[in-house]
Amino acid sequence: MAVEVLPGIFHIEVPLPKNPLRSVNSYVLVGDERNLIVDTGMNREECREVLDKGLAEIGLDLSRTDIFLTHYHADHMGLAPHVATKTSKIFMSREDSAVISEKGYWREMLDYALLNGFPSVDPQEAIRKHPGYRYGPLGEMDITHIEDGDRLEVGEYKLKCVITPGHTVGHSCLYEPKRKILFSGDHILGDITPNISLWSEKGDPLGDYLESLDRVAGMDINLTLPGHRTRIRNVGKRIKELKAHHKERAREIEVILEEGEMNAFTVASGMTWDMTYDSFDDFPIMQKWFALGEAIAHLRYLETGNRVFSKLVSGQIIYRL
Repeated sequence: MAVEVLPGIFHIEVPLPKNPLRSVNSYVLVGDERNLIVDTGMNREECREVLDKGLAEIGLDLSRTDIFLTHYHADHMGLAPHVATKTSKIFMSREDSAVISEKGYWREMLDYALLNGFPSVDPQEAIRKHPGYRYGPLGEMDITHIEDGDRLEVGEYKLKCVITPGHTVGHSCLYEPKRKILFSGDHILGDITPNISLWSEKGDPLGDYLESLDRVAGMDINLTLPGHRTRIRNVGKRIKELKAHHKERAREIEVILEEGEMNAFTVASGMTWDMTYDSFDDFPIMQKWFALGEAIAHLRYLETGNRVFSKLVSGQIIYRL
């Protein structure tokens, strides 16, 4: 069902079956000349049915509709080729576009997980089971790259692109300064904490994320429309909560490492997770995967600040205080 949240801005809640996120928020801006869809849902039948029904309720002319993808995760871009027409533009940051076009991305990701203690699995089977791989877009997408500060105009809304790295390397938000609206994607969520993961020797995504939060904190925002769950009225308060969460996370890891040297998977198994399972051992394999990625990101942040050190021992990355 499409719900008009502001004049000319509609919200379609696209389900994510058997996924802890439950759903993704797709937003549709309707203009006189061009329309814009912000994020789409996964490329799976349950998502397609709901998105198609919502777009039909709005009466959207897809031949006059462009698509803005906040980032490259499948729950946000999976259906972009499905709704795009020959006259549509698909907007995404140059940085995230580079990731999805990188050959060998999934195998490199898995190899780094194994290097950090992830249980040995059949590589091809593990990749096939990953929802980002299973439900990603089919076929090539002709991406129009957006840069920080670029402008998109849809009807009465004049949107500014704001690159906010952290959740992904080129995560992007849209800001409407007159109405003081932020389409935050997964940069800022109200009911859950965005996952900040790392699967490479390069970068410090948590450090980037905290800097991106500071940047958004300096903007005049009355309403935040996030990629998941409920709308946010007081984004300044939520940013403070998110920063405090990651500070506590980093401190928790330091406490875990007081027990001695260990790999990131062992660190993740000792962290506190908001899950319904009795123990980390009971987590489904993909939840262990996401937990490991978050643990690595926090370890890298601590390592960048010289609070944690790492070394390679017998094919495993080992961390210590």
